[in-house]
Amino acid sequence: MGKKDTSEQQNSPSKLSKREYEHELKRLQAELVDMQQWVVETGARVVIVMEGRDAAGKGSAIKRITQYLNPRTTRIEALPAPNSREKGQWYFQRYVERLPTAGEIVIFDRSWYNRAGVERVMGFCTSQEYRRFLHQAPIFERLLVEDGIMLRKYWFSVSDEEQIARFQSRLEDPLRRWKLSPMDLQSITRWEDYSRAKDEMFIHTDIPSAPWYTVESEDKKRSRINVISHLLSTIPYEKIDRPLPDIPKRPKSEREYQRPPREEFRYVPDVAAKLELKRNRTKKK
Repeated sequence: MGKKDTSEQQNSPSKLSKREYEHELKRLQAELVDMQQWVVETGARVVIVMEGRDAAGKGSAIKRITQYLNPRTTRIEALPAPNSREKGQWYFQRYVERLPTAGEIVIFDRSWYNRAGVERVMGFCTSQEYRRFLHQAPIFERLLVEDGIMLRKYWFSVSDEEQIARFQSRLEDPLRRWKLSPMDLQSITRWEDYSRAKDEMFIHTDIPSAPWYTVESEDKKRSRINVISHLLSTIPYEKIDRPLPDIPKRPKSEREYQRPPREEFRYVPDVAAKLELKRNRTKKK
């Protein structure tokens, strides 16, 4: 059985059926729309931190959370490596710039916790910088919460065997190979180093005002349902009923409009028609 990155081993739950998953996901996504409307109307600020092992399911969970939300008021922040100027700043500075204003939700697809994870394990920061981070992170997060920001932190947990299986699946899928990087593959050979770094991170940053919540992610469908359900349960939103707008009737033109001849325009080729023709030919055979 694969090793889990949590201190307690648990038996893997049964896979959630596709029918149950899709039905519940749709219901939860409708609630997320209600929650976003409440955030916009009340001027609330929400920050969601998504962390965990590579291939643990963070990205797919974020995709389902944001699928039907208005991108104007819900942002996903996945910061690249800091440039030369950012390296000279206070470590948290570039994250502060991306915090939400009133009426916004910001989801960090990895966050300031890079310093406690990949930077620590791969030697991208000094021991002094790492220790300073463990000291400052709880202070930084308390300041966010004290200022009224709703901060939610999720750690996606997956076994080593399942992680390797997902890496292999990505390797075999041309549409998802871009998700594999040399840094991702390092997480296999440095599994125990990442486990120790995660344990140390939890000791210093799992604080009452901004606790960590672990998401068991052996089954991605189950983990998506669980994290969305938990998120909704922790945000004190209320459904805001807004009157539906009346769609106006198109007024009659005083002068009859004559559209220019089609020949004067450039149209995208109707490739779909060829597919339909091909399907009909196949049926006749």
